[in-house]
Parts: sequence; C-alpha cells; structure tokens
Amino acid sequence: MNNIIGIIVSFVFVFAVIGISTLLSQKGLLDGEGSRKFIHIAVSNWWIIAMLTFTDPLWASFVPLMFVFINYISYRKNVFKAMERDGSSRDLGTVYYAISLLILAYISFAYKVPYLGGIGILVMGYGDGFAALIGSKYGKHSFKKYGLSKSLEGSITVFVFAFLVSGILFGIYSSSLFLVKALVIAIASTIIELLSPNGYDNLSLPLFVSLLSWALVSAL
Repeated sequence: MNNIIGIIVSFVFVFAVIGISTLLSQKGLLDGEGSRKFIHIAVSNWWIIAMLTFTDPLWASFVPLMFVFINYISYRKNVFKAMERDGSSRDLGTVYYAISLLILAYISFAYKVPYLGGIGILVMGYGDGFAALIGSKYGKHSFKKYGLSKSLEGSITVFVFAFLVSGILFGIYSSSLFLVKALVIAIASTIIELLSPNGYDNLSLPLFVSLLSWALVSAL
C-alpha cells in the first residue's frame, strides 16, 4: 500500500512544483532560468518521498521512468515552459535528470541503501541548482568552460551544499568518519560540476557522487 501512496504523492508533488514555478513566472517573480532552477532544486526533494514510501526498486523506479518520457516530450514540444530553455540554448538536461533518478532509484533501492542515491540526487539538486543562481547573480570571478560561463562563487556554492547534504546523510546513516566522507564528496562534486558540459552534469554529478559515496561507505 505504501508503494501506491508513494506513486500518487510523487506525481502530485512533481506537478505541484511545476505548477508553482509556472505561477511564479507568470507573476514575474521568476525569470526563465530562475523558474528552471526552482524546479531543479525542488524536484530533487522527491527522493525524500521515495525513501519514506517505497519498499521495492521497481515501484521506486516507476515515477522517474514516466518522467523520462514526459520530460522528453516537453523538451520536443515545449509543453512545460517553466522547465525548458528557449532557443539555441535548449538541452536535454531535464531528460538526463529523470534518467539519473531512474538509475539511482533502481540500484539504491535494490541494494537497500537509498540514502546513497539520495546523496547524488540532492547534491545535484541543491549544489548545481543554487550554484547557477548564485553564480549568475553574485559571481564576480567568472571564467569560460565548454563555452559556458562558470564562476568561483558558483563552485563554492556546489562545495558548500555538497558538504552539507552528504554530511547530514552520512551522519544519519553512516556515522563513522562522516565529516571526512562529506569533505571528499564536496571536493569531488565541485570538480565534476565544473568539468561537466551543460546539461550533462544532471547525469555525471549524481551518478558519480552516489558511486563515490558507496565506495567511501565500503572503505571507511
């Protein structure tokens, strides 16, 4: 029964996030990129719903699987304007986001360590999401990477959120040397986010961070 509840709550949650973002955009409270990052950050919290409700990897994978298709249709048809970039800058980042959720939901729930998937997803959601917002607004030390503007302030933001997210989850579920593990994750997350081309960080960051988290838990 919990799995059915999880499916229902998950769809309500994700569409509520998209709806709120659309409303805020229409009222002029969010611009296009702000709207995308609002969804990017907020949807990562779906993992908390998953951890509280799902008990089976197939059930946990169902929602992200559906959003692989939904997000691709939206990308092609511009259905959910609040989460799509316009013009030549459009990319498959939202689809990669759902693919990361799908892969990590199945693997981490299958091995009964969903918090390890959560570290990757929440680091991507909060670290990468806030890095773009803070970097674009307060970034004064910028540089180009893959033709995209990056900033020292944005990279520091990734480091801080990666350290906080992983520190909290390691502290709860894997208490030994949790600050050391969090520091390693924060450094690695900053490097991966910096080196990943636009959109691909929605794949590279959560998958690599979760894999590294698993290695750290096994080793320490």
